[in-house]
Amino acid sequence: MPRPLGELEDAVMTRVWKWNRPVTVREVLEDLQQERSIAYTTVMTVLDNLHQKGWVRREAEGRAYRYEAVSTRAAYSAALMNEAWSQSDNPAAALVAFFGMMSPQQREALSDAVRMVESHENPASPANQANPENRANPDGPDRGAGR
Repeated sequence: MPRPLGELEDAVMTRVWKWNRPVTVREVLEDLQQERSIAYTTVMTVLDNLHQKGWVRREAEGRAYRYEAVSTRAAYSAALMNEAWSQSDNPAAALVAFFGMMSPQQREALSDAVRMVESHENPASPANQANPENRANPDGPDRGAGR
């Protein structure tokens, strides 16, 4: 289980995940400086720590490195949720409480996710037979990538 990211680690990883490409310390620094005063060496140390923890891979480019995320924010969030849920002494009650905190949009996303998992577990299900697009595009025919 990944340890939750610290505040600054999360701010750095948010940019790495959002940009979805190899990034330099300077790029992250310049973006972070729009929100706070921060030193180049601080960002460099955070990215080095994230590399050591396995969150980013790096490739040398001249005298510097380019950093790239090893996994997605969604995978990170899922691991945190799974860890929290598995620590509960009553997982069913924890899920009920969690679902109760969700907005209608979050519950809709959860329903979509359950349908996707079920369709992957049973590709011969009637829903998949009736709509073959569900197999080809797990987001469904009218779900955009920005959702």
